[in-house]
Amino acid sequence: MLFSNFDKTYFIQFTNKSICTSDIQIPYKDKQISIVNETKFLGLFINNNLSWKTYIECIKTKLSSACCVVRSVKPFLSINTLKIIYSFYFHSVMTYGLLFWRNSSDSIQIFRLQKKIVRIMAGCRYRDSCRKLFINLEILPLPSQYILSLLMFMIRNSSQFLVNSEIHHINTRQHANFYQPSVNVAKYQKGVYYLGVKVFNALPSDIKTEFNNPKKFKVVLQKFLYEKSFYSLDEYFNLQKC
Repeated sequence: MLFSNFDKTYFIQFTNKSICTSDIQIPYKDKQISIVNETKFLGLFINNNLSWKTYIECIKTKLSSACCVVRSVKPFLSINTLKIIYSFYFHSVMTYGLLFWRNSSDSIQIFRLQKKIVRIMAGCRYRDSCRKLFINLEILPLPSQYILSLLMFMIRNSSQFLVNSEIHHINTRQHANFYQPSVNVAKYQKGVYYLGVKVFNALPSDIKTEFNNPKKFKVVLQKFLYEKSFYSLDEYFNLQKC
């Protein structure tokens, strides 16, 4: 049987700039549950407009500390050992909740910190280009890691999505792609379900064919992302147009 701790129970009324909040009251055992604009849930700071700014500021501190750690031990360790440290202290923090906060405008700060730690590991100067460094170290840039996370989400939840052939029976080139609903709401377009479909449909056909084999799909997909080292979703989508 589940019990609620009233002192730790809150509710958030999600809103945006064009919608005013309503006066909502939620009673619980003759008391009112407190409304808050921000709270911490499963390690993520969530606010009423889903900006993710507080959470990104929080992990920036942890990732900056990871950069300092790698800088201090670099003279004494091999590159493979540095990559292990990177994985534990940077990558694990950077990828937690990535599907939710990556499309925040503040996420560029995390990408800059990732470039910083890659330069430190490679012994490069502050303004040196990182793209080849990512490829050589076999580390996915933040946008590429986001693409990987989106597509693995699609794999694990494929039953939640419709295929075009289920919507119509016309044998077009896109009949095996996932159905992309038409929406005009920017928040939804930046969400996992909408972008997941869009990113999957833009995959090269030889990778799509491995979709029913999750292990092989992930291996082939990672190889593709390591080679391309995308710095943005636009780069990824533009590849399909080439």
